[in-house]
Amino acid sequence: MNVLYLVGLESSNAALLVEPDRVRLFSDFRYAEAASEVDGVVFAETKRNLLSDLAERLAGRIGFEADHVTFAGYEALRGGGLDLVPRRGLVERLRAVKDEEELEKIRRAAEITNEAFERFADETFIGRTERELAWRLDSLFHELGSEGVSFETIVAAGPNGAKPHARPSDRKIAAGETVVVDAGCIVEDYCSDCTRTFATGPLPDELEHAYGVCREAQEAALQAVRTGASGVDVDRVARDRIAEAGLGDAFGHGLGHGVGLLVHEAPRLSPNATDDDVLAPGNVVTVEPGIYLGGRGGIRIEDLVVVTEDGPEVLTTFAKALVSVE
Repeated sequence: MNVLYLVGLESSNAALLVEPDRVRLFSDFRYAEAASEVDGVVFAETKRNLLSDLAERLAGRIGFEADHVTFAGYEALRGGGLDLVPRRGLVERLRAVKDEEELEKIRRAAEITNEAFERFADETFIGRTERELAWRLDSLFHELGSEGVSFETIVAAGPNGAKPHARPSDRKIAAGETVVVDAGCIVEDYCSDCTRTFATGPLPDELEHAYGVCREAQEAALQAVRTGASGVDVDRVARDRIAEAGLGDAFGHGLGHGVGLLVHEAPRLSPNATDDDVLAPGNVVTVEPGIYLGGRGGIRIEDLVVVTEDGPEVLTTFAKALVSVE
């Protein structure tokens, strides 16, 4: 993804070496034609074993992406006598701040997502399986013009909704339960992400109360998404409200994450966020508190938000009032 971001080449086997006076791009025969068309780089075709080839071509002190090069790759590079310097997050910090062209792609992905959720809410839920509904939502994304889905669509009903990363199953959806739907699509390589929780008729009091708490926490956290706010502080806004309602133990993940070429990237909104996770104009983040009640059901409400100087620009517009489906 970092190579794609920097020079526009999509490849499963490429390396980019940024030097003071030039940028060298390396890849094997499968990508040679596309790589040779990239502007502003010097392209060199390599063997299929990319890093072993580079170990023979390069010399001296070389920085490498410590979070992406495997230990075997590190050994291959070091075996050629390179002086290797681990670097972390250099390109990711650039990617975290989107320019207007990137933002427009994300907005278009969000528009498709909004329309897909609107149409999806008209589907019949009760009696259909989670997997069947997930396939239907994926089809809507394609019908509306997306290039694909940002991640495996989640449709998690009843007790499965208490699993934040549940995979759609053959369980049939019943009346009187929550259905957590988490999905997004891709437009020109950029992702969207949205979660809504539906009700299949009247809910038990405990789940209805949890929905109200989650919605209040989510909307409060949205207002905290401002330039200069830390990821820890924004997370705390939602977490404190859920804890005050006595449901703090049921919210076990971070509040949100950056979205761009990947659906999970910098910055983070989390109790574990770092000093690098301070919001800046051009960041795109999710705000997605959840309440998960084991054996009973789950609630998650997620919006996709652009950070601006004037406050949050919320890209996801599908209703957050509890939508009842049949």
